Amino acid sequence: MRTWNSRRGLLALLFPVLLATACVDEPGAGAGASGDEIRIGVLHSLSGTMAISEVTVRDAELLAVEEINARGGVLGKKLVPVTEDGASDWPTFAEKAQKLISQDRVAAVFGGWTSASRKAMLPVFERNKALLWYPVQYEGLESSPYIFYTGATTNQQIVPALDYLASQGERRLFLVGSDYVFPRTANKVIKAYAAAKGIEVLGEEYTPLGHTEYSTLVNKIADARPDAVFNTLNGDSNVAFFKQLRASGITPGSTPVVSVSVAEEEVRGIGPENVAGHLVAWNYYQTTATPANEAFVKAFKAKYGADKVTSDPMEAGYNAVHLWAEAVAKAGTTEVEAVRRAAGGITIEAPEGPTAIDGENQHVAKTARIGRVRPDGQIEQVWASDGPIKPDPYLKGYDWATGLSG
Repeated sequence: MRTWNSRRGLLALLFPVLLATACVDEPGAGAGASGDEIRIGVLHSLSGTMAISEVTVRDAELLAVEEINARGGVLGKKLVPVTEDGASDWPTFAEKAQKLISQDRVAAVFGGWTSASRKAMLPVFERNKALLWYPVQYEGLESSPYIFYTGATTNQQIVPALDYLASQGERRLFLVGSDYVFPRTANKVIKAYAAAKGIEVLGEEYTPLGHTEYSTLVNKIADARPDAVFNTLNGDSNVAFFKQLRASGITPGSTPVVSVSVAEEEVRGIGPENVAGHLVAWNYYQTTATPANEAFVKAFKAKYGADKVTSDPMEAGYNAVHLWAEAVAKAGTTEVEAVRRAAGGITIEAPEGPTAIDGENQHVAKTARIGRVRPDGQIEQVWASDGPIKPDPYLKGYDWATGLSG
């Protein structure tokens, strides 16, 4: 499987370069505006292993489009979303991104979840000088002039989660992740932090995306007896992992798991009874107490159903559309370079609280929050930072992180 993954990774890197070479637009050309409309791309996995997470991010982005159109659109023009399916396949993300840019000539694309999908799309956007708004927390150590990152970077999620575990006396960790770039890079950061803080890493295990057999890994955790498990599994693998963990008798009381890719929507898929009591690290929960969140939750349920839940990646996708709209309004055009110049410093009162674009690295300031999953599937906040944390994707502010980006 690792050989297959490496081949797929090579294709993900080569395909967008080859395709983009044949289909590069002029800088700023085709900025999505036509008559009384502005086209934007919405690109997520609507099928495959990542659909459990990405479908609702698309839904939140479409809600933002609806809200913007209801108040008059952008520059007096109606937003028209063009939706594509990345199909949980990284070369497909690159192919669909190129289609949205070259054929649909969208003003911007909102999409992706896994870092593998983002890495596959990055050369497409850079060669075409087009904009991607990426809505999910990620491992950091990256920036691109043609990507805006509206999810958390490392110092806004992983580092606060480690600080919280250390404050609770958890000094022995076991690392579990999916076998691709985000978990491996995140664990590289975690191991550097652990070495500097006197924390012991007892094990580090990876499984392919979509993996469902966790009995051997669960036995390794049981044998290691860690104080906590740091979980970077993505997609529906979390369903199998938490069910098998619970069946083994490992409980949140004895061995809490802190997850950075399990939010309210994933809790529904896993089953609250299998994950209740465990911890998550995000910047937003459906229970976050802000006036903007009350309105967001109400609007989302009104559009998609009273039984639907909101989550951090959904909120970050929703924010991305609103932030882009504000940048376009400030720039007075959808032209890419003008939007980039206008974006720095733009602040919105997001459901998570004040959220501002950092003009230097095109990430956003975010409040870090640690939560505990409740039996009803909601997440209660147990800790939060004092306010929004300035994004530091290369961890320049941490001595222990020296050399990680090399």
